[in-house]
Amino acid sequence: MRWWIVPALFSLFRPTRRRFDDLNAQEVLSLAILAEEEDGRIYAAYAANLSQEYPASAAMFDTMAAEENEHRSALLDLYVRKFGPTIIPIRREHVEGFYARKPLWLVRSLPLERARADAAEMERQAEAFYRLAASRSTDAETRKLLGDLAAAEAKHERKALSLEGELTTGGEGKAEQDQAKRQFVLTWVQPGLAGLMDGSVSTLAPIFATAFATQNPWTTFLIGLSASVGAGISMGFTEAAHDDGKLSGRGSPWKRGLASGVMTAIGGLGHALPYLIPHFWTATAIALCVVFVELWVIVWIQNRYMETPIGRAMFQIILGGLLVLATGILIGGA
Repeated sequence: MRWWIVPALFSLFRPTRRRFDDLNAQEVLSLAILAEEEDGRIYAAYAANLSQEYPASAAMFDTMAAEENEHRSALLDLYVRKFGPTIIPIRREHVEGFYARKPLWLVRSLPLERARADAAEMERQAEAFYRLAASRSTDAETRKLLGDLAAAEAKHERKALSLEGELTTGGEGKAEQDQAKRQFVLTWVQPGLAGLMDGSVSTLAPIFATAFATQNPWTTFLIGLSASVGAGISMGFTEAAHDDGKLSGRGSPWKRGLASGVMTAIGGLGHALPYLIPHFWTATAIALCVVFVELWVIVWIQNRYMETPIGRAMFQIILGGLLVLATGILIGGA
């Protein structure tokens, strides 16, 4: 083996993103400065999009953009005093598990409620970042600034959840309910839905291919059981390992891994269990009915919790599921 092949092979498995715990104080401040710059531009874009129909909300976003600029300025002053004028170009996408910004501000017709909810989520994530960064800082001045910024981001979140930025007692209660609902969706619904989709759709082809190839219910059940449980274990560990939830705010990795793994296994077992029935055609008929129910459950969850339009959800899930099902039947019957 040539000498240069070994380092080349190791480079393939080298992580392309840094862990947050491995960042030093200079890198954390650089990340915070660039994050504040981006958030300020996002709020300015929301303000421009909403200025015609919702001037009060547009003014709120303009105010938030100005305050983000003040945060950036305070962070920049501290950075220059401690590390000099050169900022390390480290961004969100360079840090493992760091929250990402979906480009919703590019959607001109974005509903007001969705814009406000996105802004609240942005501020909640920024608050979590500053609190975590402050807890790791050993410098008193840096720790104080980061703590103050965390408190400011918490105020921004409450402002984003109120149309005029002035909350009543009832509004605060609703904000808490909204926060709890968002956390439930992030921790349980999203990974569970991903698991259910993967388990329900991806196991259709191997299970029904085996069924029509062998016409042996017990063999089909064993294939379905192994595929479902194996996929559940894989999805569960993948979900738990790829994001610790500290910066993204998606909650405990083990909760998300459990939701994803269990729902993946359930999605596959749903149409594998009917093959415990010894009569092949009876088991197949029941399994097909179960598949139909599974696909509709996925459509309902997407529409109910992920705000996916019912027509788009039906097209994506039911059509995709039926194509995978037909592929398995055709391969098995060949």
